[in-house]
Amino acid sequence: MTSPLLTSLGWSPFFEDQLDPAEGGLVPVRIAAVHRSRLMAETGTGQIRLGLQGNTTDFAVGDWVLMDPETRMAIRRLDRKTLLRRRTESAHIPQLIAANVDTLFIVTSCNDDFNPARLERYLALANESGADPVIVLTKTDLVADPEAWRSQAEALQRGLAVVLLNAKSPDATITLAPWCGTGRTVALVGSSGVGKSTLLNTLADKAPDEAQPTGDIRENDAKGRHTTTARSLHAIAGGGWVIDTPGMRTLHVSDVAAGLDVLFAEVTELAPNCKFRDCTHAHEPGCAVLAAVAAGTLSADRLDRWRKLHDENRANTPVQAGARGNKSEVPRGRR
Repeated sequence: MTSPLLTSLGWSPFFEDQLDPAEGGLVPVRIAAVHRSRLMAETGTGQIRLGLQGNTTDFAVGDWVLMDPETRMAIRRLDRKTLLRRRTESAHIPQLIAANVDTLFIVTSCNDDFNPARLERYLALANESGADPVIVLTKTDLVADPEAWRSQAEALQRGLAVVLLNAKSPDATITLAPWCGTGRTVALVGSSGVGKSTLLNTLADKAPDEAQPTGDIRENDAKGRHTTTARSLHAIAGGGWVIDTPGMRTLHVSDVAAGLDVLFAEVTELAPNCKFRDCTHAHEPGCAVLAAVAAGTLSADRLDRWRKLHDENRANTPVQAGARGNKSEVPRGRR
């Protein structure tokens, strides 16, 4: 029987079903921080340093690992329920952001940081990972009409949850409570300076000497200063867990075809009605998508953003090449 302690950490039947009777002496722990040469794990009663034979880049904050209680060595990582990852400009393999996340809080502020095109990239990432996205609009106390910002965010994806809050207010915990119950895991992503660290401090009810450093957005360009430098797992006051992440100035899309289909559902649903099966929705006769733009039922700007992300994803997503049984991934093309 699963212990209440494990359940409070986010353990579920999905992970229980992966256990082998021969591994009965091993203890499940959850990765709380990934450093260059070491791992920290959450046991439910505190964090410990986890021994490892191998590379820390194979692990993400939020992973479940089976540990030898005598040596505190990581023996096996369990399969992930969800995985947030991104491809960076210089890396050949995706960068792991967080694992086993139930809800992704995409944090942006009611000012020049609000960028629909960038938010769509985060939404595609969340959709592909399996986590439920929620747009969190911060700094609402600094604008006259925050509801106008909510309307813009809700238009980005069907059924998208959007919340307004002041990250410094204790009421933020109440606003986000539906996603932060016991055993639930949320992650915070967004640009630097939008209030992620402030929101984490509020959710975790951290004492001043334990709080994450915070920084404001610069007034001249609405860019934030990096205050979080590493991903980490924190307990939410009253239940649940939150993963903080460094601010991301750039976010390239790769391997998110299914996520884009959800994000741009209006384009996905129209495409089968096009005259040509391989229609690019750019110039072909009989294109149902272009017809919707002409009729005013689909925004031309929205289609332009779909096309840009679709082309970028296609260029960045590796393809399988080589002889059968000996295939490897190779880049499809240049970014």
